[in-house]
Amino acid sequence: MLHPGLIELSQDQQKAELKIVPNSHGPITEKDLLQLLALPDFTCLFPLQAQITQAVIKVNQAASQDDGHIELFFEIADRRDAAISFDVSDDKMQLSMTLTAAYGGKTLDIRDILQNLKLQRISMGLSKAKIDSLIQEFVALGPGQSCSCIIANGRAAINGIAAKLERKVSLARERLLQPQSNSDGTVDMRNLGAMIMVKPGSLLIEKIPATQGTDGYNVYGEKLIAKPGKDHKLTPGTGTEINNLNPNQLIATVAGQPVETSSGMLVDDVLQIKNVDVGYGNVDFKGSILITGDVGEGMVVKSTGDITVMGFVDSATLQAQGDITVSKGVIGRQLKDFSLSTKLIAQGQISAQFVQYSRLEAQGNILVTKQLLHSHTQTKQQLIVSDATGRRGDLVGGRAQANKGIKAVAVGATADTKTELYCAMELNEFKEQLKQLDQSIKSMVVAVLNIEAQLRKLPPKIEWQNDAMMVEQVTVMIDEKRRIASIRAQEELDFERLKAEIENYYRNYYIDAVKHVFSNVELHVGKAFLRTQREHGPCQIRNHNQEINFDYSH
Repeated sequence: MLHPGLIELSQDQQKAELKIVPNSHGPITEKDLLQLLALPDFTCLFPLQAQITQAVIKVNQAASQDDGHIELFFEIADRRDAAISFDVSDDKMQLSMTLTAAYGGKTLDIRDILQNLKLQRISMGLSKAKIDSLIQEFVALGPGQSCSCIIANGRAAINGIAAKLERKVSLARERLLQPQSNSDGTVDMRNLGAMIMVKPGSLLIEKIPATQGTDGYNVYGEKLIAKPGKDHKLTPGTGTEINNLNPNQLIATVAGQPVETSSGMLVDDVLQIKNVDVGYGNVDFKGSILITGDVGEGMVVKSTGDITVMGFVDSATLQAQGDITVSKGVIGRQLKDFSLSTKLIAQGQISAQFVQYSRLEAQGNILVTKQLLHSHTQTKQQLIVSDATGRRGDLVGGRAQANKGIKAVAVGATADTKTELYCAMELNEFKEQLKQLDQSIKSMVVAVLNIEAQLRKLPPKIEWQNDAMMVEQVTVMIDEKRRIASIRAQEELDFERLKAEIENYYRNYYIDAVKHVFSNVELHVGKAFLRTQREHGPCQIRNHNQEINFDYSH
Protein backbone atom coordinates (compact mmCIF):
# COMPACT_ATOMS: atom_id res chain seq x y z
CA MET A 1 0.00 0.00 0.00
CA LEU A 2 1.19 3.55 -0.72
CA HIS A 3 2.26 5.63 2.24
CA PRO A 4 -0.72 7.46 3.86
CA GLY A 5 1.26 10.64 3.87
CA LEU A 6 0.87 10.94 0.09
CA ILE A 7 -2.77 12.00 0.48
CA GLU A 8 -4.21 14.89 2.46
CA LEU A 9 -7.25 17.13 2.56
CA SER A 10 -7.11 20.43 0.71
CA GLN A 11 -6.89 23.62 2.67
CA ASP A 12 -10.68 24.16 2.40
CA GLN A 13 -11.25 20.54 3.46
CA GLN A 14 -13.31 19.89 0.32
CA LYS A 15 -10.95 17.71 -1.77
CA ALA A 16 -8.45 14.85 -1.39
CA GLU A 17 -5.06 15.84 -2.82
CA LEU A 18 -2.46 13.32 -3.96
CA LYS A 19 1.19 14.45 -3.97
CA ILE A 20 3.47 11.77 -5.40
CA VAL A 21 7.01 11.42 -6.82
CA PRO A 22 6.91 8.87 -9.70
CA ASN A 23 10.47 7.58 -9.24
CA SER A 24 9.98 7.08 -5.51
CA HIS A 25 6.48 5.57 -5.46
CA GLY A 26 5.70 4.37 -8.96
CA PRO A 27 4.57 2.43 -10.75
CA ILE A 28 1.07 2.49 -9.15
CA THR A 29 -2.41 1.09 -9.82
CA GLU A 30 -5.92 2.45 -9.40
CA LYS A 31 -6.33 -0.02 -6.54
CA ASP A 32 -3.43 1.69 -4.71
CA LEU A 33 -5.20 5.05 -4.91
CA LEU A 34 -8.57 3.61 -3.87
CA GLN A 35 -6.86 2.11 -0.80
CA LEU A 36 -5.67 5.60 0.13
CA LEU A 37 -9.24 6.88 -0.24
CA ALA A 38 -10.36 4.13 2.12
CA LEU A 39 -8.44 5.79 4.96
CA PRO A 40 -10.70 7.25 7.71
CA ASP A 41 -10.29 10.90 6.70
CA PHE A 42 -11.22 10.22 3.06
CA THR A 43 -13.70 7.34 3.06
CA CYS A 44 -16.70 9.70 2.89
CA LEU A 45 -15.42 11.53 -0.22
CA PHE A 46 -16.53 10.91 -3.81
CA PRO A 47 -13.77 9.25 -5.91
CA LEU A 48 -13.06 11.21 -9.08
CA GLN A 49 -12.55 8.27 -11.40
CA ALA A 50 -11.31 10.26 -14.39
CA GLN A 51 -8.61 11.97 -12.29
CA ILE A 52 -7.62 8.68 -10.65
CA THR A 53 -7.14 7.07 -14.05
CA GLN A 54 -5.18 10.09 -15.29
CA ALA A 55 -2.95 10.05 -12.16
CA VAL A 56 -2.04 6.38 -12.67
CA ILE A 57 -1.17 6.99 -16.32
CA LYS A 58 1.01 10.05 -15.64
CA VAL A 59 2.84 8.57 -12.65
CA ASN A 60 3.61 5.33 -14.47
CA GLN A 61 4.76 7.20 -17.57
CA ALA A 62 7.15 9.36 -15.50
CA ALA A 63 8.52 6.53 -13.34
CA SER A 64 12.20 5.69 -14.16
CA GLN A 65 12.32 8.75 -16.43
CA ASP A 66 14.66 11.71 -16.03
CA ASP A 67 11.80 13.92 -14.82
CA GLY A 68 10.44 11.21 -12.50
CA HIS A 69 11.94 12.93 -9.45
CA ILE A 70 9.51 15.85 -9.77
CA GLU A 71 6.48 15.70 -7.41
CA LEU A 72 3.09 15.43 -9.21
CA PHE A 73 -0.17 16.80 -7.83
CA PHE A 74 -3.71 15.37 -8.37
CA GLU A 75 -7.18 15.97 -6.91
CA ILE A 76 -8.65 12.46 -6.75
CA ALA A 77 -11.77 12.90 -4.58
CA ASP A 78 -14.12 15.64 -3.35
CA ARG A 79 -17.06 16.27 -1.10
CA ARG A 80 -20.55 16.14 -2.59
CA ASP A 81 -23.84 17.23 -1.09
CA ALA A 82 -26.79 14.91 -0.81
CA ALA A 83 -29.05 15.00 -3.88
CA ILE A 84 -32.76 14.89 -4.45
CA SER A 85 -34.51 14.07 -7.73
CA PHE A 86 -38.09 13.57 -8.85
CA ASP A 87 -39.72 11.45 -11.52
CA VAL A 88 -43.27 12.29 -12.62
CA SER A 89 -45.24 9.64 -14.52
CA ASP A 90 -46.35 10.42 -18.05
CA ASP A 91 -49.96 10.86 -16.93
CA LYS A 92 -48.86 13.19 -14.06
CA MET A 93 -50.61 10.91 -11.58
CA GLN A 94 -47.57 9.67 -9.65
CA LEU A 95 -44.46 11.31 -8.25
CA SER A 96 -41.40 9.29 -7.26
CA MET A 97 -38.65 10.88 -5.14
CA THR A 98 -35.05 9.62 -5.00
CA LEU A 99 -32.67 10.69 -2.23
CA THR A 100 -28.93 10.14 -2.65
CA ALA A 101 -26.72 10.31 0.45
CA ALA A 102 -23.89 12.87 0.59
CA TYR A 103 -20.20 12.13 0.03
CA GLY A 104 -19.03 14.08 3.07
CA GLY A 105 -21.11 17.09 2.04
CA LYS A 106 -24.34 18.68 3.18
CA THR A 107 -27.19 16.28 3.95
CA LEU A 108 -30.93 16.75 3.40
CA ASP A 109 -33.83 17.29 5.77
CA ILE A 110 -37.60 17.76 5.45
CA ARG A 111 -37.19 21.49 4.74
CA ASP A 112 -34.99 20.77 1.70
CA ILE A 113 -37.53 18.27 0.41
CA LEU A 114 -40.47 20.66 0.83
CA GLN A 115 -38.55 23.46 -0.88
CA ASN A 116 -37.74 21.21 -3.85
CA LEU A 117 -41.35 20.03 -4.06
CA LYS A 118 -42.42 23.66 -4.21
CA LEU A 119 -39.93 24.35 -7.00
CA GLN A 120 -41.34 21.33 -8.90
CA ARG A 121 -44.89 22.73 -8.39
CA ILE A 122 -46.02 19.52 -6.68
CA SER A 123 -49.05 20.40 -4.61
CA MET A 124 -51.52 17.49 -4.40
CA GLY A 125 -51.60 13.88 -3.30
CA LEU A 126 -48.48 14.01 -1.13
CA SER A 127 -48.09 11.38 1.57
CA LYS A 128 -46.37 12.69 4.71
CA ALA A 129 -46.04 9.14 6.03
CA LYS A 130 -44.15 8.00 2.91
CA ILE A 131 -41.88 11.06 2.99
CA ASP A 132 -41.06 10.45 6.67
CA SER A 133 -40.38 6.77 5.98
CA LEU A 134 -38.07 7.66 3.09
CA ILE A 135 -36.15 10.16 5.24
CA GLN A 136 -35.61 7.48 7.89
CA GLU A 137 -34.27 5.13 5.22
CA PHE A 138 -32.11 7.93 3.81
CA VAL A 139 -30.45 8.66 7.17
CA ALA A 140 -29.12 5.09 7.34
CA LEU A 141 -27.55 5.15 3.87
CA GLY A 142 -23.83 5.07 3.18
CA PRO A 143 -22.14 7.74 1.02
CA GLY A 144 -23.59 7.78 -2.49
CA GLN A 145 -26.31 5.23 -1.77
CA SER A 146 -29.86 6.02 -2.89
CA CYS A 147 -33.41 5.25 -1.83
CA SER A 148 -36.62 6.05 -3.63
CA CYS A 149 -40.35 5.83 -3.14
CA ILE A 150 -43.61 7.05 -4.67
CA ILE A 151 -44.56 9.94 -2.39
CA ALA A 152 -47.52 11.46 -4.25
CA ASN A 153 -50.49 10.06 -6.11
CA GLY A 154 -53.10 11.95 -8.02
CA ARG A 155 -56.74 10.99 -7.80
CA ALA A 156 -58.40 9.86 -10.98
CA ALA A 157 -61.72 11.41 -11.87
CA ILE A 158 -64.61 9.10 -11.03
CA ASN A 159 -67.12 9.33 -13.82
CA GLY A 160 -70.76 9.57 -12.90
CA ILE A 161 -73.02 6.53 -12.83
CA ALA A 162 -75.70 6.37 -15.50
CA ALA A 163 -79.30 6.76 -14.44
CA LYS A 164 -81.12 3.48 -13.91
CA LEU A 165 -84.76 2.52 -14.03
CA GLU A 166 -85.65 0.02 -11.33
CA ARG A 167 -88.79 -1.89 -12.07
CA LYS A 168 -90.97 -2.46 -9.00
CA VAL A 169 -93.46 -4.94 -10.48
CA SER A 170 -92.99 -8.33 -12.09
CA LEU A 171 -93.69 -9.05 -15.74
CA ALA A 172 -95.47 -11.99 -17.31
CA ARG A 173 -92.25 -13.46 -18.72
CA GLU A 174 -90.72 -13.74 -15.25
CA ARG A 175 -93.38 -16.20 -14.13
CA LEU A 176 -91.66 -18.92 -16.17
CA LEU A 177 -88.71 -18.77 -13.79
CA GLN A 178 -90.89 -18.52 -10.68
CA PRO A 179 -93.12 -21.62 -10.61
CA GLN A 180 -95.26 -22.13 -7.52
CA SER A 181 -94.17 -24.36 -4.66
CA ASN A 182 -96.39 -27.21 -3.46
CA SER A 183 -97.07 -27.83 0.21
CA ASP A 184 -94.57 -30.71 0.21
CA GLY A 185 -91.76 -28.44 -1.04
CA THR A 186 -91.80 -29.64 -4.66
CA VAL A 187 -92.26 -27.26 -7.59
CA ASP A 188 -95.33 -27.30 -9.81
CA MET A 189 -94.20 -26.26 -13.29
CA ARG A 190 -97.82 -26.16 -14.50
CA ASN A 191 -98.90 -23.66 -11.86
CA LEU A 192 -97.15 -20.39 -12.62
CA GLY A 193 -99.21 -18.33 -10.21
CA ALA A 194 -101.71 -15.55 -10.73
CA MET A 195 -101.60 -13.22 -13.71
CA ILE A 196 -99.51 -10.11 -13.05
CA MET A 197 -101.91 -7.17 -12.62
CA VAL A 198 -101.58 -3.70 -11.08
CA LYS A 199 -104.03 -1.27 -9.54
CA PRO A 200 -104.25 2.53 -9.82
CA GLY A 201 -101.55 4.09 -7.68
CA SER A 202 -99.25 1.05 -7.90
CA LEU A 203 -95.55 1.96 -8.08
CA LEU A 204 -94.24 0.66 -11.41
CA ILE A 205 -90.73 2.09 -11.82
CA GLU A 206 -88.40 4.17 -9.72
CA LYS A 207 -85.64 6.09 -11.40
CA ILE A 208 -82.23 6.27 -9.74
CA PRO A 209 -80.85 9.55 -11.12
CA ALA A 210 -77.46 9.77 -12.80
CA THR A 211 -74.60 11.03 -10.66
CA GLN A 212 -72.27 13.85 -11.66
CA GLY A 213 -69.16 11.94 -10.68
CA THR A 214 -66.20 13.20 -8.66
CA ASP A 215 -63.49 15.39 -10.15
CA GLY A 216 -59.92 14.23 -9.72
CA TYR A 217 -56.52 15.89 -9.77
CA ASN A 218 -52.92 15.14 -10.72
CA VAL A 219 -49.83 15.72 -8.60
CA TYR A 220 -49.55 19.28 -9.97
CA GLY A 221 -53.01 20.06 -8.62
CA GLU A 222 -54.56 20.28 -12.08
CA LYS A 223 -58.24 19.35 -11.99
CA LEU A 224 -59.38 16.23 -13.86
CA ILE A 225 -62.99 16.73 -14.84
CA ALA A 226 -65.35 13.80 -14.24
CA LYS A 227 -67.87 12.90 -16.92
CA PRO A 228 -71.45 12.91 -15.67
CA GLY A 229 -73.46 9.72 -15.92
CA LYS A 230 -75.82 9.39 -18.84
CA ASP A 231 -79.37 10.31 -18.05
CA HIS A 232 -82.17 7.84 -18.70
CA LYS A 233 -85.43 9.59 -19.30
CA LEU A 234 -88.46 8.26 -17.46
CA THR A 235 -91.42 8.54 -19.82
CA PRO A 236 -95.03 7.85 -18.83
CA GLY A 237 -96.91 5.49 -21.09
CA THR A 238 -100.58 4.79 -21.48
CA GLY A 239 -102.22 4.22 -18.09
CA THR A 240 -99.29 5.69 -16.12
CA GLU A 241 -98.10 9.04 -14.79
CA ILE A 242 -95.19 10.60 -12.92
CA ASN A 243 -95.84 10.72 -9.19
CA ASN A 244 -96.64 14.30 -8.16
CA LEU A 245 -94.78 13.77 -4.89
CA ASN A 246 -91.69 12.19 -6.46
CA PRO A 247 -90.61 12.99 -10.05
CA ASN A 248 -88.50 9.81 -10.10
CA GLN A 249 -91.47 7.48 -9.63
CA LEU A 250 -93.85 6.17 -12.27
CA ILE A 251 -97.21 4.98 -11.01
CA ALA A 252 -100.24 3.31 -12.58
CA THR A 253 -103.42 5.32 -13.17
CA VAL A 254 -105.57 2.39 -14.28
CA ALA A 255 -105.89 -1.29 -13.51
CA GLY A 256 -104.31 -3.68 -15.99
CA GLN A 257 -101.19 -5.54 -17.04
CA PRO A 258 -97.82 -3.72 -16.77
CA VAL A 259 -95.79 -3.65 -19.98
CA GLU A 260 -92.15 -2.53 -20.02
CA THR A 261 -90.93 0.04 -22.55
CA SER A 262 -87.45 1.36 -23.29
CA SER A 263 -88.00 4.47 -21.15
CA GLY A 264 -90.64 3.41 -18.68
CA MET A 265 -93.78 1.37 -18.59
CA LEU A 266 -97.40 1.40 -19.66
CA VAL A 267 -100.46 -0.35 -18.30
CA ASP A 268 -102.50 -2.17 -20.88
CA ASP A 269 -106.08 -3.16 -20.98
CA VAL A 270 -106.09 -6.93 -20.99
CA LEU A 271 -108.15 -8.98 -23.42
CA GLN A 272 -108.72 -12.42 -21.90
CA ILE A 273 -109.50 -15.32 -24.26
CA LYS A 274 -109.88 -19.00 -23.50
CA ASN A 275 -108.61 -20.44 -26.81
CA VAL A 276 -107.70 -18.88 -30.16
CA ASP A 277 -108.93 -21.25 -32.85
CA VAL A 278 -111.03 -21.21 -36.01
CA GLY A 279 -114.12 -20.84 -33.85
CA TYR A 280 -112.82 -17.62 -32.28
CA GLY A 281 -110.86 -16.22 -35.24
CA ASN A 282 -107.68 -14.21 -35.51
CA VAL A 283 -106.94 -11.54 -32.87
CA ASP A 284 -105.65 -7.99 -33.39
CA PHE A 285 -105.94 -6.04 -30.13
CA LYS A 286 -104.66 -2.67 -28.88
CA GLY A 287 -103.48 -3.73 -25.48
CA SER A 288 -102.22 -6.92 -23.89
CA ILE A 289 -103.71 -10.33 -24.53
CA LEU A 290 -104.08 -13.18 -22.06
CA ILE A 291 -104.94 -16.56 -23.59
CA THR A 292 -105.73 -19.02 -20.83
CA GLY A 293 -105.76 -21.99 -23.21
CA ASP A 294 -104.03 -22.66 -26.55
CA VAL A 295 -103.45 -20.96 -29.88
CA GLY A 296 -104.44 -23.35 -32.68
CA GLU A 297 -103.03 -24.10 -36.10
CA GLY A 298 -103.05 -21.32 -38.67
CA MET A 299 -104.22 -18.62 -36.23
CA VAL A 300 -102.72 -15.12 -36.01
CA VAL A 301 -102.56 -13.10 -32.78
CA LYS A 302 -101.36 -9.47 -32.80
CA SER A 303 -101.00 -7.13 -29.84
CA THR A 304 -99.69 -3.63 -29.15
CA GLY A 305 -98.69 -4.89 -25.69
CA ASP A 306 -97.77 -8.33 -24.34
CA ILE A 307 -99.13 -11.69 -25.41
CA THR A 308 -99.34 -14.34 -22.69
CA VAL A 309 -100.40 -17.90 -23.56
CA MET A 310 -101.01 -20.25 -20.64
CA GLY A 311 -101.15 -23.32 -22.87
CA PHE A 312 -99.55 -24.26 -26.22
CA VAL A 313 -98.95 -22.45 -29.49
CA ASP A 314 -99.25 -24.85 -32.42
CA SER A 315 -98.35 -23.76 -35.98
CA ALA A 316 -99.59 -20.20 -35.39
CA THR A 317 -98.24 -16.65 -35.68
CA LEU A 318 -97.88 -14.31 -32.70
CA GLN A 319 -96.77 -10.67 -33.05
CA ALA A 320 -96.36 -8.38 -30.03
CA GLN A 321 -94.98 -4.88 -29.51
CA GLY A 322 -94.19 -6.05 -25.99
CA ASP A 323 -93.22 -9.51 -24.73
CA ILE A 324 -94.47 -12.93 -25.79
CA THR A 325 -94.71 -15.49 -22.99
CA VAL A 326 -95.83 -19.08 -23.59
CA SER A 327 -96.22 -21.00 -20.35
CA LYS A 328 -96.05 -24.43 -21.95
CA GLY A 329 -94.78 -25.17 -25.44
CA VAL A 330 -94.34 -23.68 -28.92
CA ILE A 331 -94.84 -26.36 -31.54
CA GLY A 332 -94.35 -26.17 -35.27
CA ARG A 333 -93.25 -28.26 -38.21
CA GLN A 334 -91.10 -27.84 -41.29
CA LEU A 335 -93.10 -27.01 -44.44
CA LYS A 336 -92.38 -28.15 -47.98
CA ASP A 337 -90.48 -24.90 -48.75
CA PHE A 338 -88.34 -25.55 -45.65
CA SER A 339 -89.98 -22.67 -43.80
CA LEU A 340 -91.36 -23.23 -40.30
CA SER A 341 -95.06 -23.23 -39.47
CA THR A 342 -94.87 -21.27 -36.20
CA LYS A 343 -93.65 -17.67 -35.93
CA LEU A 344 -93.22 -15.56 -32.80
CA ILE A 345 -92.14 -11.94 -33.34
CA ALA A 346 -91.72 -9.58 -30.38
CA GLN A 347 -90.38 -6.07 -29.84
CA GLY A 348 -89.64 -7.16 -26.30
CA GLN A 349 -88.63 -10.61 -25.08
CA ILE A 350 -89.82 -14.12 -25.93
CA SER A 351 -90.12 -16.74 -23.20
CA ALA A 352 -91.30 -20.35 -23.37
CA GLN A 353 -90.64 -23.72 -21.77
CA PHE A 354 -90.37 -25.77 -24.95
CA VAL A 355 -89.90 -24.77 -28.61
CA GLN A 356 -89.60 -26.93 -31.72
CA TYR A 357 -89.63 -26.19 -35.47
CA SER A 358 -90.48 -22.52 -34.89
CA ARG A 359 -89.13 -19.13 -35.92
CA LEU A 360 -88.51 -16.70 -33.06
CA GLU A 361 -87.49 -13.05 -33.57
CA ALA A 362 -87.04 -10.64 -30.65
CA GLN A 363 -85.48 -7.28 -29.89
CA GLY A 364 -84.98 -8.43 -26.30
CA ASN A 365 -83.78 -11.72 -24.83
CA ILE A 366 -85.12 -15.11 -25.87
CA LEU A 367 -85.53 -17.50 -22.93
CA VAL A 368 -86.34 -21.20 -23.30
CA THR A 369 -86.32 -23.11 -20.03
CA LYS A 370 -86.26 -26.71 -21.29
CA GLN A 371 -85.62 -27.41 -24.97
CA LEU A 372 -85.10 -25.42 -28.16
CA LEU A 373 -85.24 -27.89 -31.05
CA HIS A 374 -84.73 -27.42 -34.82
CA SER A 375 -85.79 -23.77 -34.70
CA HIS A 376 -84.54 -20.49 -36.10
CA THR A 377 -84.04 -17.85 -33.41
CA GLN A 378 -82.80 -14.31 -33.79
CA THR A 379 -82.36 -11.70 -31.06
CA LYS A 380 -80.50 -8.44 -30.59
CA GLN A 381 -79.80 -9.44 -27.00
CA GLN A 382 -79.13 -12.86 -25.42
CA LEU A 383 -80.43 -16.33 -26.17
CA ILE A 384 -80.72 -18.38 -22.97
CA VAL A 385 -81.68 -22.06 -23.05
CA SER A 386 -81.69 -23.03 -19.40
CA ASP A 387 -83.98 -23.42 -16.42
CA ALA A 388 -83.48 -21.43 -13.23
CA THR A 389 -81.19 -24.10 -11.76
CA GLY A 390 -78.93 -24.45 -14.81
CA ARG A 391 -79.58 -28.20 -14.95
CA ARG A 392 -81.84 -28.40 -17.99
CA GLY A 393 -81.70 -26.61 -21.30
CA ASP A 394 -81.01 -28.32 -24.64
CA LEU A 395 -80.29 -26.34 -27.81
CA VAL A 396 -80.45 -28.86 -30.64
CA GLY A 397 -80.55 -28.32 -34.41
CA GLY A 398 -81.61 -25.28 -36.37
CA ARG A 399 -79.94 -21.89 -36.36
CA ALA A 400 -79.57 -19.56 -33.40
CA GLN A 401 -78.33 -15.99 -33.69
CA ALA A 402 -77.93 -13.72 -30.64
CA ASN A 403 -76.00 -10.46 -30.85
CA LYS A 404 -75.01 -10.43 -27.18
CA GLY A 405 -74.23 -14.07 -26.53
CA ILE A 406 -75.74 -17.52 -26.22
CA LYS A 407 -76.06 -19.58 -23.06
CA ALA A 408 -77.29 -23.19 -23.07
CA VAL A 409 -76.84 -26.15 -20.78
CA ALA A 410 -76.17 -28.48 -23.73
CA VAL A 411 -75.56 -27.59 -27.39
CA GLY A 412 -76.15 -30.18 -30.11
CA ALA A 413 -76.88 -33.87 -29.52
CA THR A 414 -75.13 -37.23 -29.34
CA ALA A 415 -76.60 -38.02 -32.77
CA ASP A 416 -74.36 -35.30 -34.33
CA THR A 417 -77.38 -33.15 -35.17
CA LYS A 418 -76.23 -30.14 -37.16
CA THR A 419 -76.62 -27.03 -35.02
CA GLU A 420 -75.59 -23.50 -36.05
CA LEU A 421 -74.79 -20.81 -33.49
CA TYR A 422 -74.00 -17.18 -34.31
CA CYS A 423 -73.14 -14.44 -31.80
CA ALA A 424 -71.17 -11.20 -31.51
CA MET A 425 -71.68 -10.30 -35.16
CA GLU A 426 -72.06 -6.50 -34.77
CA LEU A 427 -68.47 -5.36 -34.23
CA ASN A 428 -68.09 -3.79 -37.69
CA GLU A 429 -71.36 -1.89 -37.22
CA PHE A 430 -70.12 -0.53 -33.89
CA LYS A 431 -66.83 0.53 -35.48
CA GLU A 432 -68.74 2.37 -38.21
CA GLN A 433 -70.88 4.11 -35.56
CA LEU A 434 -67.70 5.13 -33.71
CA LYS A 435 -66.25 6.54 -36.91
CA GLN A 436 -69.43 8.56 -37.55
CA LEU A 437 -69.43 9.88 -33.98
CA ASP A 438 -65.79 10.92 -34.33
CA GLN A 439 -66.56 12.80 -37.56
CA SER A 440 -69.61 14.45 -35.98
CA ILE A 441 -67.60 15.61 -32.93
CA LYS A 442 -64.84 17.04 -35.13
CA SER A 443 -67.38 18.89 -37.29
CA MET A 444 -68.92 20.45 -34.15
CA VAL A 445 -65.47 21.55 -32.94
CA VAL A 446 -64.99 23.34 -36.27
CA ALA A 447 -68.49 24.88 -36.06
CA VAL A 448 -67.81 26.30 -32.58
CA LEU A 449 -64.43 27.67 -33.68
CA ASN A 450 -66.14 29.41 -36.62
CA ILE A 451 -68.73 31.00 -34.32
CA GLU A 452 -66.01 32.14 -31.91
CA ALA A 453 -64.06 33.65 -34.83
CA GLN A 454 -67.16 35.59 -35.92
CA LEU A 455 -67.71 36.84 -32.37
CA ARG A 456 -64.09 38.01 -32.12
CA LYS A 457 -64.49 40.04 -35.32
CA LEU A 458 -67.35 42.05 -33.83
CA PRO A 459 -66.64 45.69 -33.01
CA PRO A 460 -66.67 46.70 -29.33
CA LYS A 461 -70.02 46.01 -27.69
CA ILE A 462 -70.60 49.68 -26.98
CA GLU A 463 -70.88 50.27 -30.73
CA TRP A 464 -73.73 47.82 -31.36
CA GLN A 465 -75.47 47.13 -28.05
CA ASN A 466 -78.33 49.49 -28.98
CA ASP A 467 -78.76 47.93 -32.44
CA ALA A 468 -81.65 45.44 -31.98
CA MET A 469 -80.85 43.49 -35.16
CA MET A 470 -77.18 43.18 -34.23
CA VAL A 471 -78.06 42.10 -30.70
CA GLU A 472 -80.37 39.46 -32.13
CA GLN A 473 -77.65 38.10 -34.43
CA VAL A 474 -75.14 37.89 -31.58
CA THR A 475 -77.71 36.19 -29.35
CA VAL A 476 -78.43 33.62 -32.07
CA MET A 477 -74.71 32.87 -32.47
CA ILE A 478 -74.21 32.44 -28.71
CA ASP A 479 -77.28 30.22 -28.40
CA GLU A 480 -76.08 28.11 -31.34
CA LYS A 481 -72.66 27.76 -29.73
CA ARG A 482 -74.27 26.53 -26.50
CA ARG A 483 -76.52 24.13 -28.38
CA ILE A 484 -73.59 22.63 -30.29
CA ALA A 485 -71.52 22.36 -27.10
CA SER A 486 -74.35 20.47 -25.38
CA ILE A 487 -74.75 18.01 -28.25
CA ARG A 488 -70.99 17.59 -28.49
CA ALA A 489 -70.71 16.78 -24.77
CA GLN A 490 -73.33 14.06 -25.12
CA GLU A 491 -71.73 12.63 -28.26
CA GLU A 492 -68.33 12.58 -26.55
CA LEU A 493 -69.86 10.50 -23.76
CA ASP A 494 -71.44 8.21 -26.36
CA PHE A 495 -68.08 7.97 -28.13
CA GLU A 496 -66.28 6.85 -24.96
CA ARG A 497 -68.97 4.30 -24.13
CA LEU A 498 -68.98 2.88 -27.64
CA LYS A 499 -65.17 2.79 -27.67
CA ALA A 500 -65.23 0.78 -24.43
CA GLU A 501 -67.90 -1.52 -25.90
CA ILE A 502 -65.67 -2.21 -28.91
CA GLU A 503 -62.56 -2.77 -26.79
CA ASN A 504 -64.37 -5.33 -24.60
CA TYR A 505 -66.61 -6.76 -27.31
CA TYR A 506 -65.37 -10.34 -27.45
CA ARG A 507 -64.79 -10.44 -23.69
CA ASN A 508 -68.44 -9.61 -23.07
CA TYR A 509 -70.16 -11.59 -25.83
CA TYR A 510 -69.54 -15.31 -26.29
CA ILE A 511 -71.17 -18.76 -26.23
CA ASP A 512 -71.53 -20.33 -22.79
CA ALA A 513 -72.05 -24.12 -22.71
CA VAL A 514 -72.88 -25.04 -19.11
CA LYS A 515 -72.41 -28.81 -19.53
CA HIS A 516 -71.84 -30.04 -23.11
CA VAL A 517 -71.06 -29.09 -26.69
CA PHE A 518 -71.52 -32.08 -28.96
CA SER A 519 -69.97 -32.70 -32.37
CA ASN A 520 -71.24 -31.17 -35.62
CA VAL A 521 -72.01 -27.83 -34.01
CA GLU A 522 -71.08 -24.82 -36.16
CA LEU A 523 -69.74 -22.03 -33.96
CA HIS A 524 -69.62 -18.47 -35.28
CA VAL A 525 -68.33 -15.78 -32.90
CA GLY A 526 -67.80 -12.66 -34.97
CA LYS A 527 -65.75 -13.75 -38.00
CA ALA A 528 -64.25 -16.73 -36.17
CA PHE A 529 -65.70 -20.11 -37.21
CA LEU A 530 -65.29 -23.74 -36.16
CA ARG A 531 -67.28 -26.95 -36.61
CA THR A 532 -66.82 -29.24 -33.61
CA GLN A 533 -65.42 -32.71 -34.29
CA ARG A 534 -65.84 -34.06 -30.77
CA GLU A 535 -67.68 -33.48 -27.53
CA HIS A 536 -66.53 -30.65 -25.24
CA GLY A 537 -67.28 -30.26 -21.55
CA PRO A 538 -68.36 -27.07 -19.77
CA CYS A 539 -66.75 -24.14 -21.54
CA GLN A 540 -67.00 -20.62 -22.80
CA ILE A 541 -66.46 -20.27 -26.52
CA ARG A 542 -64.88 -16.98 -27.50
CA ASN A 543 -63.33 -15.15 -30.41
CA HIS A 544 -59.61 -14.85 -29.66
CA ASN A 545 -57.60 -13.17 -32.42
CA GLN A 546 -60.29 -14.16 -34.94
CA GLU A 547 -60.10 -17.83 -33.96
CA ILE A 548 -62.50 -19.93 -31.90
CA ASN A 549 -61.12 -20.51 -28.42
CA PHE A 550 -62.52 -22.97 -25.85
CA ASP A 551 -62.07 -21.69 -22.29
CA TYR A 552 -62.61 -24.50 -19.77
CA SER A 553 -61.47 -22.50 -16.73
CA HIS A 554 -64.99 -21.40 -15.83
